Amino acid sequence: MCITTIGATAAAVAVLASPVASDPAPAAPTAPTAPVASVASVASEPAKAASVHGEARISYIESIHDDIRFTIHAEQTPFTRPMPPTAPEGLSTDARGTLKFSHTRGEVTGWAEAKVDCLVTSGRTATLTAVVTKSNVEEPGARLGISVQQGGKGEPGRLGFSWGVVNVDPENVDENGQLVRPRAGSCMAPAPFTTVIKGGFKVVHAEITKSPAQPETAIPRH
Repeated sequence: MCITTIGATAAAVAVLASPVASDPAPAAPTAPTAPVASVASVASEPAKAASVHGEARISYIESIHDDIRFTIHAEQTPFTRPMPPTAPEGLSTDARGTLKFSHTRGEVTGWAEAKVDCLVTSGRTATLTAVVTKSNVEEPGARLGISVQQGGKGEPGRLGFSWGVVNVDPENVDENGQLVRPRAGSCMAPAPFTTVIKGGFKVVHAEITKSPAQPETAIPRH
C-alpha cells in the first residue's frame, strides 16, 4: 500500500497591545458611527465548509525507502448522502472529492483512486474516508480511512491510513489463516502516524452541523 502525508504552514497571528497614557487626553470630536450589520445580514452569510486539499510524499517506517504519495481534494457537503431509514437526510459529515495514492518500490507501483464520502475536522487535523473506484492493489468498493495533520510552526505535516500497522482484528482470518483487514467505517481513520517529507496539505476546519429533527418513533411495548 502507499501513503502520503500532509504538510502546510499555519500563519502566525501577532497581537499588539496599545500603550496606556498617564494623563487623560483631551476629548476628541465625536466621529460618525459606522452602521452596524444586522443580525439577519450576518446570519445570511454562507458558512464555510470543512475541507482538505493538497498532495504530499510521506515517510513510512515500514517502507522507509519507498516512494509513497497521496493527493487529497475533499470538501464537506452536509446531508447529501441519504441513508434511510436511520438518516434519511444523510449525515453532517457527508463529503465529496477525490483521494489518490501511489506506493512505488523498485520498478513496481501500487495505486488507487477513490471517491470521498465522509470528512470531519478539528483545528489542523482531519479524518476522511473514500471508496475505491480504480486500483491495482485494492478491491473496488473498499473504503479507505485517512487522517491528516497540517504542519505548522516548523513542524512537518503528518498522515495516517487504515492499512499496514492498524485496523487489525486478530479473530478475522481467511481459510489460510491470514488476517483479513476489516472494512473502515465512514470517517474512521487512525492517528496520523507518518511524516510528510515533500509537499503538504491545507486543512480548513468547520464545526459540524446539527442533524435535522427526525420524526419521533413510538416506544415499543414489551
